[in-house]
Amino acid sequence: MSPSNHKNIFQGIGARIALMRHATLRYGHRSLPVISGISQALIVISVVAEIVCLVALVIRAGYDHNPDDVRRIHNLLRLCQGIFITNVSFNLIFNPRNTFRNTRTVKWIVDIAMLVTLLPWIYPHPEHPWIPWLEAILYSNKFLYGCMAAYSVVGLSFAIFKLVGRRTNPSLLMSCSFLVFIIIGSFLLMLPKCSYTDISYIDSLFVSTSAISITGLTPINVATTFTPLGQLILAILIQIGALGVMTFTSFFALFFSGEASIYSQLMLKDMIYSKSMSSLIPTLLYILGFTIVVEATGALLIFVSVHGTLGMTLPDEIAFSAFHAISAFCNAGFSTLPDGMANPMLLNGNISIYWIMSAIIIAGSIGFPILVNLRDAIAIKFRQVKYRLHRIAKDSDARQVHLYNMNTKIVLVTFTILFVAGAVIFFILEYNNSLAGMTFWQKVTQSVFNSATPRSAGFSSVNPAGFLNTTLLVVLFLMWVGGAAQSTAGGIKVNTLAAICLNIRAIVTGAPKVVAFNRTVSTGSIRRANAVVALSIISYLLFSVILVGLEPDLPVRSLLFESCSALFTVGSSLGITSQLSDASEVLLCVAMFLGRVGLISLLTGIVRRHRQHNIVYPADNIIIN
Repeated sequence: MSPSNHKNIFQGIGARIALMRHATLRYGHRSLPVISGISQALIVISVVAEIVCLVALVIRAGYDHNPDDVRRIHNLLRLCQGIFITNVSFNLIFNPRNTFRNTRTVKWIVDIAMLVTLLPWIYPHPEHPWIPWLEAILYSNKFLYGCMAAYSVVGLSFAIFKLVGRRTNPSLLMSCSFLVFIIIGSFLLMLPKCSYTDISYIDSLFVSTSAISITGLTPINVATTFTPLGQLILAILIQIGALGVMTFTSFFALFFSGEASIYSQLMLKDMIYSKSMSSLIPTLLYILGFTIVVEATGALLIFVSVHGTLGMTLPDEIAFSAFHAISAFCNAGFSTLPDGMANPMLLNGNISIYWIMSAIIIAGSIGFPILVNLRDAIAIKFRQVKYRLHRIAKDSDARQVHLYNMNTKIVLVTFTILFVAGAVIFFILEYNNSLAGMTFWQKVTQSVFNSATPRSAGFSSVNPAGFLNTTLLVVLFLMWVGGAAQSTAGGIKVNTLAAICLNIRAIVTGAPKVVAFNRTVSTGSIRRANAVVALSIISYLLFSVILVGLEPDLPVRSLLFESCSALFTVGSSLGITSQLSDASEVLLCVAMFLGRVGLISLLTGIVRRHRQHNIVYPADNIIIN
């Protein structure tokens, strides 16, 4: 064959390839609307299937079923599985560019896990499996249900986060999120497998609200009412309430599912105190990582302190340690032990658990902005050491002076003063009262613990009903203040108290500005602090009056304490919670909800924002004192 013939053949093949490519592009261009439409429809169907899947899994785990019901639920879950696999496969085949661009590593793992669940369909149980234990896992219903639950949580989180991009008011969104999880939690706690005895919906709603609001008040005995499954759900509700619903959903959405809108990221940046958009995910990971590390370390230390002293089995001791570490860090105050932290086996045993719990409580109530600032300061210190070792003096980090911002300094100083003063005052006042009969070291331990726990934790190692009236007033003040802003603690926050005290000092001394640590406190911060204090006092008086009116037969002293404990999400009680009527429980549910979301935040989300106008009105004075 001549060279010219070879050339003609190659030209013909090239022309055909070009035609095929052109036809493919034309087909692809024409089919884009169809593919996009199908993809959007699959997203909607998948979201519905994810909700159905989670509900079915809850019903499957929470109820006792006969074989027919189990088979129906399993078939429903198989249908959801088919929808999930169809969604993953369609995007991989027909929309690969967007899929590879927007899908992150962990989301890939979840998607691949869903595809792996097809293995029993494609390749039934082999007679001679290569790896028997792996085959037992992959072919089990637990693996299937676990993969489907993970896929559903990730998918729903991403859907929720996408809705945030529709410029929903962040404060209102946060409040609604807490409300939704309170309602969901109330139904979960009523599942037959979650409790040993039937509980009313009001009691379940109260406990769910108390957990989400990290309060700790409960009209029922947690240790004797809830099964291990119920206690697990309670721990999850506490964790969600402490870190915030949007923190969890944002984590799944950003870290697992790819990109989000600029508005959504800006909103999240303010929620978690991230300095920039680029540090959003690192800050989010740091908060979650710090939480996991503290809770895991706390659980380990608690386990070591109580091992072999409570008459529990090893699994029960592990569960006890994990639950109390979560409850302490989240400042929830729930306990799975009869009589809680006042159990004689703890009081008369190894009292190191009280020091461990106090440390965990302080770590949770110090505030995530402080933790972020401390992390940055430690990183700079390490770099400074590195520069000195390598004799590098020109780097900006090496010359940075202000490692700690004003907020960190104010919080640490105010927090330390309140903590030390509370411990000393409690030790002096209760030395011969509630602490009578204890050794000196036990008295010191209980004083430290009872100075930390009123700051929102709500654990009771000594019965508050036996406190002196003076001690109760001090405890009420600590409950009112609470922990630091953007922490797991409640109250008006130590930041607010510090701003009020600094403002008073400026007024008394005649200073033109409110100054702290060579920094001027903004007028907006002072105005917000004044508003928070005023609303907290008004709210407390309002709830107290209504509660006293609803419970005329109960002691006013106990009712005032209960109202303060609920509104400022503490959880301490003088022992009347179980005696409250349904109306009073609902009232305290409202108080706990408002205390968790913040009345200021809720009002700013509901009330229409004032538009800025270029109008300056004449100034005038209101006569004050």
